[in-house]
Amino acid sequence: MRMLLRASIPVETGNAAVKAGTLGPTITQILAGINHEAAYFYADDEGRRCASVVLDMKSSSEMPALAEPWFLAFNANVSFRPVMTREDLAEGGPGFSQAIQDFGK
Repeated sequence: MRMLLRASIPVETGNAAVKAGTLGPTITQILAGINHEAAYFYADDEGRRCASVVLDMKSSSEMPALAEPWFLAFNANVSFRPVMTREDLAEGGPGFSQAIQDFGK
């Protein structure tokens, strides 16, 4: 299943990693261990450094291996969300029809 992993790094931890010169290399190392489609980096509304990584998760048992590097390296908050491509959404179209039939009254 295609998942979105979001890692949010506390400002103090991120600042310390930037000053030590380890932020970029550590993120590179973490991503090297993840078979991912894409990775995006940004500041969230609270000013924390964030990464959003799109990946294919075969089993929920993969979650510790995906999250622990972020927890251990950066004391990050990590979340997982299932996501769809446009093609996935189109393929799920029959689900809309059934939901309308059952609940759209």
